[in-house]
This record gives sequence, structure tokens and C-alpha cells, in this order.
Amino acid sequence: MNFLKKILAQSGKLFEEGKPLSFAYPLWEATDTILFSTNTQNKSGPHIRDNMDIKRTMFFVVIALIPCYLFGAYNIGYLHSSTTAVSSSILSDFIFGMTYVLPILITTFIAGAICEIGFAMIRKHEINEGFLVSCALIPLTMPPDIPLWQLFIGTCFGIIIGKEIFGGVGTNVFNPALTARAFMYFAFPTKISGDKVWALVPDGYSGATALSIPANPTIDMIAELAKNEQAINATNLFSLNSMSFDFSTSNLFWGLIPGSIGETNKLLILLGAIFLIYCGIASWRIMVASVLGLISTAGLFNLLADYSTNAMLTITPLEHILIGSFLFGTVFMASEPVTSTHTNKGRWIYGFMIGVLTVIIRSINPAYPEGVMLAILIMNMFAPLIDYYVVKGNIKMRISRNA
Repeated sequence: MNFLKKILAQSGKLFEEGKPLSFAYPLWEATDTILFSTNTQNKSGPHIRDNMDIKRTMFFVVIALIPCYLFGAYNIGYLHSSTTAVSSSILSDFIFGMTYVLPILITTFIAGAICEIGFAMIRKHEINEGFLVSCALIPLTMPPDIPLWQLFIGTCFGIIIGKEIFGGVGTNVFNPALTARAFMYFAFPTKISGDKVWALVPDGYSGATALSIPANPTIDMIAELAKNEQAINATNLFSLNSMSFDFSTSNLFWGLIPGSIGETNKLLILLGAIFLIYCGIASWRIMVASVLGLISTAGLFNLLADYSTNAMLTITPLEHILIGSFLFGTVFMASEPVTSTHTNKGRWIYGFMIGVLTVIIRSINPAYPEGVMLAILIMNMFAPLIDYYVVKGNIKMRISRNA
């Protein structure tokens, strides 16, 4: 390693200001930082001694995401083998799934690296590690059969529009991974929305995700419920769909259902939440407040369901938590330190409103049943305003105490 360190030190002179390769200094600096710890120190106060630097923070987030990748790959293979009636082992299901996950992951990181390196060279600043987390999150929000060229464009949009135009890591307003997901949804709706987003199953099976069933029940489903004199609610619609996929509570929790690659297994997401909270990276207040906001709004809508024909209003709070990307978005995106609120009171308000908006968007707009993405992006926009008024309120309170 000392030999490699000497080579990097000697080659670094070619990248200094005024030298032939000065334009590529960010590339050299990134290589040196990845292989060896940086020896750069603050030149002015304040100085804070802490072992949790930005690089380590990003690394821990990626660690928390790895189990979601592993299970996502297995789930792809498991659903494919179970619907095609092909006998397979856990390993063969995992390998089959990785043939879809790896190209998506590689494409995302190539697109993200091109954008990050390009902006670093143009603006003459070091390459920030933030794009690594964004590129690790984006594949987990995608269906396994997403076209790679669409993913490449969506990733570039998320990194550039969601982060780089605001100045890079630490200055962005919107979560870059969610920005990419929103762009993909509106730019390529046939590949990322509707009832056919899961295309890795035979023609005899419905590719519908759990949220799309009560959002867009088929005529046959409604007729079957009417024939059996059953109410048109989410629970009954899920049971009718059991011939394709089992959307029981246990299956929703363990994640053996169609969905985006990383959103289905709730146990692994909860373990990731515990890990991030323990490391001091994510805010437990935002997570708890989001769940409280969802439960209260879903409970209210359940009371109103008797006066409406909208089956989305009948989804129980537990079903809202278990279906879709709510838990994944809450743990890994809503609590992201840069784009969320920074005051404790603000975190409660911010998280609660994410839960409220998620249920409202899901229930009131059946054309867009997955509401957590837009809910987080909307609250990203209001996060600075929430913090402003919280701080302003604290100042007024202290002034009144000293008056």
C-alpha cells in the first residue's frame, strides 16, 4: 500500500494548478480519498473532533441498503419461479434476480459517476460522496424490468436537477433519488406505473402491485364481490387477487409480493432503520411522526369510507404501512439529513405531514396510488420554512422569558 501511496503522491503533481492534467484534479483527489484517508484539515475554527465524517456516513447508509438488495434479487427469482411453476432453489432464485439487479445497479452508478465527475471538473471542486448513496437508492425504487436507457436518463436527471444545480451535496433542496423516481414516473409512466409494472410473470398472471388493486379494481372483481354480496373494500379485493399473488398481512410484511426492488421486505427496512438511528444518521422523530401521521389520516378515511365508493379509503392503517414504499421512503429518504428539517420540533411536523400527505395522495388520486414519493418531495420544499418558524418561535419564547 505504501508503494501505491507513493505513486499517487508523485502523480498528483501532474494534477496541480497550472499543470497539464489540472482539469482532472477531482478524479485524482477522489481516487486518493477512496484508497487512503484524506489528511485535509480545517484551516479555521470551529474544529469538531468526530469519527463520523461524510464518507463514513455515506458508507453506513449503503451498508443499511445491502440487505434490501439481496432480498430484492431473491424476491425477483422467487416470484418468477413460483408463477412459472418451475422448481428452483433459493440460490437459483437469487442468481436469477441478480441478472436483473446488477445491470440496473451498474447503469445507475455509471450515469451518476458521469454527472458527478463532469460537474466536479467544470466547477473545479472535489468529487462528493453523496452521489454514491443516491445511486444506491435509485435502483431500489425501480421495478426489475425497467429499460436501462430510461434508467440512465432518470439517474442523470436526479443527480443534475436534484443536486448539482443547487451546488452539490449539502445544498440540495430535494432528495436526488426521489427526484429521479419522480422524473421516471412522469416521463415513462407505462414502465413504472399502472397494473402491469411487474412484467416478469406469465400472461396468465396479473402484474399488479398491492396498491394498484384497490386503486383500480377490475370490472370482474366488482362483479364477483357484488355476486357474493361483499363490500368493495381493499381486504376483499386483495383476497380476490390471491389467484395471482398472495397479499396477506404476513406476505406484505415478509415481502414476497411484486413491487420495486427494495421496498417489499418490511423487516429488513426496519432493521435498516434501527441501524441508521443507532449510528446517529437518521432521525427517529421523523420516522415515528410519519407513521403517526399515516395512522391518524388512514383512520379518519376509514370512517369516511362508508360514504364513498372509493376502495382506497378502506385501506386500514396497517395495510397502508405494509403496502407500497411508505416504510422504505420514510426510513431511507424522508429522514435524509440534508433535505429534511433540522430542529426537533420541525422533525415532528415534517414527518407527520409526510404521513398525512401519503394517505391523501394515495386515496384521493387513484391514478397515482403510491403517494409517499410526492409527499416527501413536497415536504422537502417546506422543510426550510418549518425550521425557520420553529427557530423564530424559540427566539420569541426566550425573549418573553427574559422580559
